[in-house]
Amino acid sequence: MEMDALSLGIYATPMALIWMLYAFRRQRAHRQTVEVRNESIEAGLTEPPSLHPLIDTLRCIGCGSCIAACPEMPAHQVLGLVRRKADLISPTDCIGHGACQRACPEGAISLVFGTERRGVDIPNVKPNFETNVAGIFIAGELGGMGLIRNAIEQGRQAVESIAKDLASGTRGKPSSDAVDILVVGAGPAGFAASLSAREKGLNVRTIEQDSLGGTVAHFPRGKVVMTAPARLPMVGLVRFKETSKERLLKFWQDVERKTGVEICYGERLLSIEKDGPYFAIETTTGMVRSRSILLAVGRRGTPRKLGVVGEELPKVMYRLIDPAQYANQRVLVVGGGDSALEAAVCLSEESGTDVTLSYRSEAFTRAKRKNRALLEAASAAGRVRILMSSNVKAIRPDSVVIDQDGKEICLLNDTVIINAGGILPTQFLKDIGIAVETKYGTA
Repeated sequence: MEMDALSLGIYATPMALIWMLYAFRRQRAHRQTVEVRNESIEAGLTEPPSLHPLIDTLRCIGCGSCIAACPEMPAHQVLGLVRRKADLISPTDCIGHGACQRACPEGAISLVFGTERRGVDIPNVKPNFETNVAGIFIAGELGGMGLIRNAIEQGRQAVESIAKDLASGTRGKPSSDAVDILVVGAGPAGFAASLSAREKGLNVRTIEQDSLGGTVAHFPRGKVVMTAPARLPMVGLVRFKETSKERLLKFWQDVERKTGVEICYGERLLSIEKDGPYFAIETTTGMVRSRSILLAVGRRGTPRKLGVVGEELPKVMYRLIDPAQYANQRVLVVGGGDSALEAAVCLSEESGTDVTLSYRSEAFTRAKRKNRALLEAASAAGRVRILMSSNVKAIRPDSVVIDQDGKEICLLNDTVIINAGGILPTQFLKDIGIAVETKYGTA
């Protein structure tokens, strides 16, 4: 029986409305996505800070699985569909979770470091975290994994690889005068590695030149730490989603106390030499022999200095820990990354503090959107003076001299906080034979 015109209209009208609604929503989403991408381009925010997705548009089917999987969404619109293809529309908001790659059903996403314009130095490591120097492994931030959860997982996996390596007998037999593993660093990766080694019954020695937490310990007071559930050896699943620096560090300190893991604080690595199947390691407290080494140090290394007159003055600092100690002072913050922006905002909230932020470039290309928004709000409220395209020329006991677009500015000043990043210990790695490659948008 043929369907009459009335019946056809009854069925067709709702379907047409549904299709129109779908088309409208898709067009609106596309328009919003393009707007975000254009805003990033116009603001010069096109350089991802670290690990990020590279999308093969020929293989991408535009399913949106990567967008749904991104942990930063919807707070930050990192990925979007442009002409039905996935695109990294807000590069500076990407912090390298890697969930997009795992979610892609077509394998169209690879995770890479650096871009064609800006290279990133990364030590060469195998899938088991071993470097080209047999017996020396790298995990965490030094290998490019800055996320707390990823660093913890790498520390745990690296020890599993080391344990298998030691069991093969190629690293010498267990000895009373040599440890099984020397872990260098007690940040997220190093701490997890130390716990994992203890859990496996390995003889481990962990050295840390500063304090538990590594880079996290140097965050400003009250900083919110974004992380995700992670499995910590000897503890189990830790369900931190968003917490403060202080709470996270206290949790780690409690774990350190309860598990009995030993960390040698205030001890710094100086040199590594081969000693038969073992390694002879010199630290600031003496010599250590070890069957294997795990380098779990941060990428900041030595603080990057400006190289200007007066930088040796005692008022010059290279990190902000407690903003309250600078209340009622005139403070200059130098830098354009997240650390610099966070420092300027935190300082501006202290009573009577006069804050100036100096950055050499025209845009904050290395800072997260949230930090840029907070800085803009502080600037609009008159709490922070921002000097873009500026460079510090000299630091004096009671002032600083800044060049901005050829114009010299002299500001009264009590404290200078330089957040210009750190110098990756590339030369040290090369001295011990570890290959380091500058990545320009490659895995």
